[in-house]
Amino acid sequence: MAMKPNTKKVFEYLKENNGTPLTAADVAEALELEKRQVDGIFTSAIQRKGYGVRTPAEIELEDGSHAKVKFLSLTDAGLALDLDAEEAAE
Repeated sequence: MAMKPNTKKVFEYLKENNGTPLTAADVAEALELEKRQVDGIFTSAIQRKGYGVRTPAEIELEDGSHAKVKFLSLTDAGLALDLDAEEAAE
C-alpha cells in the first residue's frame, strides 16, 4: 500500500522545516489541510510508527495570554526515511 498523498505532504513539510517549532495548525495552514487531518495523519502514519513525536509546550499569544500547544517533529528514523523507497516497498 503506497503512502497517501497527504501523508507524504505532511512528512515532507516536517522534514523541510526540521528544527522549526510547528503545531498541527501550522502544518494544516501551510498545506491547505484541516487541522484534524494533520492530527490524524501524524498520529496514525507517523507517531505510531515511531517516525515522529509531539512535544508539549506553551506559547504566548498576541494578546499576551498563553496557550498550551504540541509541536510536531520527526524522530531521527522519520528524518532518515526515504519516502520514495517507502512507497515502493509497500
